Parts: sequence; C-alpha cells; structure tokens
Amino acid sequence: MKRIDTYIIGKYLGTFFLSIVLVMSLAIVFDLTEKIDDFFENQVPLSEIVFDYYLNFIPYYMNMFAPLFIFISVIFFTSKLAGNSEIIAMLAAGISLKRLLLPYMLSATLLFAIFFYLGGYVIPTANGKLLDFQDKYVQRFKSENARDVQMMVSPGTILYIETFQKRQKSGYRASLDHFEHKHLTSRIVADRIYFDGVKPDPKTGEGVPYWHFENYIRRDFDGLQETLSQGRRFDTIIPMVPEELFITQEQAQQMTNPELRRYIEKQRARGTGNIQAFETELHKRYASPIGVFIMTLLAVTMSARKVRGGMGKNLGIGIALSAAYILFSTISTTFSVNGVMSPFMSVWLPNFIFLAVSAFLYTRAPK
Repeated sequence: MKRIDTYIIGKYLGTFFLSIVLVMSLAIVFDLTEKIDDFFENQVPLSEIVFDYYLNFIPYYMNMFAPLFIFISVIFFTSKLAGNSEIIAMLAAGISLKRLLLPYMLSATLLFAIFFYLGGYVIPTANGKLLDFQDKYVQRFKSENARDVQMMVSPGTILYIETFQKRQKSGYRASLDHFEHKHLTSRIVADRIYFDGVKPDPKTGEGVPYWHFENYIRRDFDGLQETLSQGRRFDTIIPMVPEELFITQEQAQQMTNPELRRYIEKQRARGTGNIQAFETELHKRYASPIGVFIMTLLAVTMSARKVRGGMGKNLGIGIALSAAYILFSTISTTFSVNGVMSPFMSVWLPNFIFLAVSAFLYTRAPK
C-alpha cells in the first residue's frame, strides 16, 4: 500500500464512522422524545432503557441505514478531494481511476465483513431483546393464542388444531392424519391436545416432544377395512414444540443465518406457505452488505469529477439516490411478502439496478 491508499482509507472510514455517530445520536434523541411518555408511564428502569433498548437499537438501525451512511460519506470526502484538485493531481501523476478505486474497495471490504457479521450473527440476538422490550413496555404485538393451525409435522403426518393457548400449552379440537403414498392410513380426532414436554425417547435416548390427546377417536384404514377405537387419553410423539405455532414475521429478524436457513428448510418440508418473510430476510443478509461495494462505486464515479458549485450538488444528488435505494429496497421487499415477486428478485433488484447505473457512470468518469 502507498501513502495515497492509507490517506483515502483514513478519509473513507473516518468520515463514515463520524457520520454514524452524528446520525445515530440524532436518531436516539428523536426516538427518546417519542417514547419517553411510555417509559414514564410503565416506570421502566434506566438500566433497561440503556442496555436492553438503546444498546440494541444502535446496531439495528446502523445496519439498516449503512448504504445511506456509506454513500453520503464517500460523496462528501471524494467531492472535497475533487474540489481541492487532489484527484486531478492523482490522475495527472499517472494513477488510473481503476487504481484509485483500490483503497475505496479495500475500505468497502472491511465494512462488508463488519456488516455481514453484525447482520447475520450479532444483530439477531440484539433484535430479540429489542422486540421483547417493545412488547413489554411500548406496544404489545405478541399473541398468546393461535387459531386454525395446520402443518406437516413430519413426512406424511398432518396436524390440525383449531385453537391453541400458549400459556396452558393446550389446544381444542385437534386432528392428526397419517398418509402413506398419498393414501390416508390413520386419523385421530380429539377434543383437546396437550404438550407434555421434551422427554428422552426410550429407543434412542434423545429428547423428543411428547403430546397427548384427550377424548379421542382413532380410525385406522387398511384398504377398504376400517378399525375404530376411542378412549380418554392417547400419548404420542409429535416433532413440534408449541413455540413453533407462534413464530411471526418479526421473529425472522431474531434468527441468525444458520437458524434462519434451518427454519426455512424445515417449513418447506412441512409444506408451510407463509415463509416469504423469512426467505426475504435471509436474502437481505447478503444483499445489504454487497450493497456496500455498489454504493461505494456509485459514489466515487459520481463525485470524482470537479464541478462548479463545490460539493453541494454532488451531496444533494447523493442523498436523493441513497434515499431512493432504501425506498426501492423497502417497496420491493413488500412485494415479496405479499407474494407479488420472488424473495430473491425483490431483494436483489435494487442492487442490480444501481450496479448498472454505477457501471454506466464508471464509463463516463475521468480516467
């Protein structure tokens, strides 16, 4: 690395982290002003406000608005370099634009690694505490009851529960159907279903979820023959725990990358249809850090030319484009959740469009 590389890297990272500190400070002030009545009304301890809420609030929103911070930071200091004729001097000294981009991309690589790790492994844990705090003190959104639950709990086994109560770990009007080669082999219908906890399997010794039905009727089918039995209680193993009935779209943000992949694969095997939000969240974990490189390239190619009026014009265009990027990403994500567009296309489309714009501006930039 040459001195010019360390100079640009220092400018890039210094401007970026300074902008984060300034903007997040303002965000905390505005958020505190909005929620201070809720804090006083619910008598929230100061330690919980600081450590359970705002300590987790900062990385979440910092990761969300990273493209905005990066774009504005690069626009700001690169326009300043161009305004002071420093970029003209670099190009005149024989440094090509491609070589000039090297320290920018090295800085972007560092930020990519930071935000990929934060978004995939650190922020999900922080989001769990953040959402628990909001549900407890600000606005309740977690449900204690589930209705009309139907899922494939294992290959060929379909469970239906009309109503399930989380605290009692029990449900009403349940059925369990077993299929072999698309033919119904047995069906259990019961007035109530209870979760007995995870207990060791007598055969394997591994912990498995035990459930039991009350006031049940069981039908076993063998061709055209049917065997009917009934009783007060029927114990069985169902590979599902009650918490799986209450997973909402908000909880996608609380899962790490491996947990999210396992959940999506499990729900696909069960035939669950409402996993678009989880697939979208997983794609965002990769598309958002990749956006660091795209926004860096776009910002450099936009601001590398010295223009009349100083950096004001470039900065204004930069803020507008970064806001458009975030808005476009939010709108396209909504299309995915509603089933209008595939999760992959809805998440990656803004990156593809802005990459094309960056490539076009690169061809027009001074070299």
